[in-house]
Amino acid sequence: MGETELVERARSGDQEAMGALYRAHASRVYTVVRRLAGDDALAEDLAQDAWIRAFRKLELFRGDSSFGTWMYRLATNMALNRLRRRGRRDEVEREADIVHAAGSLDEAVINQRMLAQALDRLPPGYRKVLVLHDVEGRTHEEIAELLGVAAGTSKSQLHKARARMRELLDPGETESEASTREV
Repeated sequence: MGETELVERARSGDQEAMGALYRAHASRVYTVVRRLAGDDALAEDLAQDAWIRAFRKLELFRGDSSFGTWMYRLATNMALNRLRRRGRRDEVEREADIVHAAGSLDEAVINQRMLAQALDRLPPGYRKVLVLHDVEGRTHEEIAELLGVAAGTSKSQLHKARARMRELLDPGETESEASTREV
């Protein structure tokens, strides 16, 4: 059964169709809200709220894009709006829980954990711009519109976010070394 048919069936209240749409897109939705939220529990709440809203507002889906694209954008916008209303979240200092025992974790897994932990430690404004630009591929103009800031602010925040990520990922590197490497 195609996505268009699933959407039509879901519009009429078909729980099976809703489940199929959820299974097809839940992972991607959770991933984007997790990156924006920086917190597992909050991301679960945001993703769940996005799915509830999507199924309640399914009649608004016009089919100009795929359901997945529409759902992804809805989840991103909901997460950004909720985080904006919530304000700055409390800074939670997390100690790296990377196991240093030889051979216990593959280097790629360690790097992925380090990156996720560094991303979680970014201030919310930096994290949002970094995720939207570097992960989601949005332009500064799109980010400015989504966040209600100037495009120049987006560029500045991105520059600061990248610098902070370098600092978090390599605390021994000085700022002058980082700027030299940027060139």
